[in-house]
Amino acid sequence: MPMTFWSEKKILITGGAGFFGSQIVNQLLKKGVLKENIRIPRSREIDLRKWENCFQVVKDCDIVIHLAAKVGGIGFNQNFPGQLFYDNAIMGIQMIEAARQENVEKCVIVGTICAYPKFTPVPFREENLWNGYPEETNAPYGLAKKMLLVQSQAYRQQYGFNSIYLLPVNLYGPGDNFDPASSHVIPALIKKFTEAKQENKSCVDVWGTGVASREFLYVDDAARGIILATEHYNKPDPVNLGSGMEITIRDLADLIQELTGFVGEIHWDTSKPDGQPKRSLDVSRAQKEFGFMAKMPFREGLKRTIEWYREHSLKPAQEEGSGDHC
Repeated sequence: MPMTFWSEKKILITGGAGFFGSQIVNQLLKKGVLKENIRIPRSREIDLRKWENCFQVVKDCDIVIHLAAKVGGIGFNQNFPGQLFYDNAIMGIQMIEAARQENVEKCVIVGTICAYPKFTPVPFREENLWNGYPEETNAPYGLAKKMLLVQSQAYRQQYGFNSIYLLPVNLYGPGDNFDPASSHVIPALIKKFTEAKQENKSCVDVWGTGVASREFLYVDDAARGIILATEHYNKPDPVNLGSGMEITIRDLADLIQELTGFVGEIHWDTSKPDGQPKRSLDVSRAQKEFGFMAKMPFREGLKRTIEWYREHSLKPAQEEGSGDHC
């Protein structure tokens, strides 16, 4: 894409300092976007749950990419459903309204796969998004983010506001969140197996039965998808961003066990929830509308994530309530 799209545009990326956002920033910089044209509000300095802060950060911006979210795995969702609903709803609603009032050229809303109904036919197609209630353990989070799709479509209808809505599947990659209190399944398992090998443990505990399935998207691929959609997509319909692959949690655990070199046993804690039974996306709309296809092979992506964790995050083991797969 020639620089004509991004030239001189001022871009606000909420959550731009995080795991996902930092990859989007890196790819924009590689495209030639000037660093001074990218605005990244930091959560410790600017609370986007407050209206005046939302209005302040969108001033003079041409494009808003709203990534900021309160997120976590199954355990985190079970413990903080009210906080997850309020924080995600209020941040998104206010950011979209502030962007509209400021006449922002385009607003890119990053939703969540948790918005899909619990028993959605696989692969998930965007037209099935409203055909049921989300999986209970993450419904407050999923519904809060889903309301931003309603708002985007309503604002397009009433105000002609160009807001698009994307649904990335579970992300993973170097720099992921390995905090056992809030991590998703891949970093949680990498941490568990790596530390178990380091400490010569004979067993690793993993939540659930292992029969649930998930799809994962490497963070660099996801960032590329967001950028392509920002450049090319201007319609009201939501769009899935995924890799088009599906793996059971049991097979995922076996693969991470192999790649980390842990030789002990896996104990499945069936008293813990599995979360949504199946999760795999139909990714044809993204390919058709803006030419997005994932490139990173899953095994290679896992190897790179494990290598990053070994280099950056090896610490004494902490008490874990993780292994969850939101």
